[in-house]
Amino acid sequence: LGLEMGGDDYVTKPFSPRELVARVNVILRRARPASAEAEERQFSHGGLVLMPASHGASFDGKPLALTGIEFAILKGFLARPTHVLAREAVMANAYAANIHVSERTVDSHIRNIRAKLAAAGCTDAIETVHGVGFRL
Repeated sequence: LGLEMGGDDYVTKPFSPRELVARVNVILRRARPASAEAEERQFSHGGLVLMPASHGASFDGKPLALTGIEFAILKGFLARPTHVLAREAVMANAYAANIHVSERTVDSHIRNIRAKLAAAGCTDAIETVHGVGFRL
């Protein structure tokens, strides 16, 4: 009955929480297939360039040493430059859906990214939009 009503999968009671999580992860993988073309695409805005295929970043040709989380945050900003991203959106770009962190953790990562960009010569890359979020 569940499949006939449009569901992709269903679980009957009693069920194991591990099985439920595994089934949800399978559906999420199916919903977001990894595209080789999207991975090869470079993201750039001003002098900032992100290369997802090589996991590299640079500003005006100077390489940036970014952590995985910082890279994911910048990739989220560069995917939609000039758009304001709320903290929740930044967290969604940076962390898997099943990891819960404080919203202030994002502030810490943004501060670290700003410091690394400033060391490369960029002083105003990420702007804080008070009460809303951040903008590249």
